Amino acid sequence: MGCDINSRGCSCVSGTSKTGKISCGKLNVYNWLDDVPEGINPMNIVEVRFKNTRKDYYINVNELNLEDGEIVAVEASPGHDIGTVSLTGPLVLQQLRKNNISPNGEFKKVYRKAKLADIEKWQNAIDKEEETMIKAREIAQNLGLNMKIGDVEYQGDGNKATFYYIAEERVDFRELIKVLAEEFRIRIEMKQIGARQEAGRIGGIGSCGRELCCSTWITNFVSVTTNAAKDQELSLNPQKLAGQCGKLKCCLNFEHDAYVDAQKEFPDTNIALETQQGKAYHLKTDVYKKMMWYSFDQNYAVNLTAVPVERVQQIIEKNKNGELVEELVKKDSLFTDSATEYTDVLSNESLHKFDNKKKKTRKKRRRPPQQRNRPQRKGNGKS
Repeated sequence: MGCDINSRGCSCVSGTSKTGKISCGKLNVYNWLDDVPEGINPMNIVEVRFKNTRKDYYINVNELNLEDGEIVAVEASPGHDIGTVSLTGPLVLQQLRKNNISPNGEFKKVYRKAKLADIEKWQNAIDKEEETMIKAREIAQNLGLNMKIGDVEYQGDGNKATFYYIAEERVDFRELIKVLAEEFRIRIEMKQIGARQEAGRIGGIGSCGRELCCSTWITNFVSVTTNAAKDQELSLNPQKLAGQCGKLKCCLNFEHDAYVDAQKEFPDTNIALETQQGKAYHLKTDVYKKMMWYSFDQNYAVNLTAVPVERVQQIIEKNKNGELVEELVKKDSLFTDSATEYTDVLSNESLHKFDNKKKKTRKKRRRPPQQRNRPQRKGNGKS
């Protein structure tokens, strides 16, 4: 049997799945302690990854020689589940601390390395997930439930299935569980997820052209507010700020702290600058250039003037002392925003200098039109 477990986000490292070695690209953790000796008491807790972003930690009670990418059978409730070892060694302890899990707590067990029969049963369960999800959606719609079933995950032994659903309000799905149990003859578990979690499980390509962060490396979702967009001087356009989940993009939080730290040196934007020409009101800010744009119209961007932060602070201090400046920025001042000069490095170069030059071929001389249809003589004999 070949190794084609795309719904799990996995692919074989080498050979086929008979070798029990599978590597998954989602949420990988680089084990930088892999070549460090473990000592007398090695770490007997391993991290096991399941479908999409679900991970859990198990204790290796049988002291199996486990490596990253191996398929193992682990304890489940009820029965057993099949997963892929994603991390071993002392780095697991750091992951436990990161997730606020006590290493002295109770962990489920790793039974054995998965046998060929286990992998075949696991593969058959995976093949039924999409069909089960579509059928479950039809059943929920017939029952009139205001919910969306976004994904289904079968347990490795095929005796249990977890249905992930999205609902804006509370849903009474007791009748749904009865119908699903009768339809599929398995144990049913319902788990509610949010829009961000659904996007992470389904995956996709973002507006940046790369795979969604929530489906590759983000393990915990932090709430994103419009303040992150305001602090970065972004246009509050819902179509541009929203991701595929319909919520604000998670990447708005990535550089938010840097913008907040940089803006600590900036004056309050609510303060109007008083000049002899009138009051100037702040409209926008360029954090990296440390420039602030002001206009003499409070509601419209009319004759925007770029003023450096140092100049703005000077004007505010003079206004506090009752002084009015003549202009926001003097023409002969060092604060003028000089445009960046660019040099055209290709002005003296030809874009076709690396092209292959075709050899000049001698054109065949064409006969005049009046001689084209005239028959040619053969030989020098007289008729």
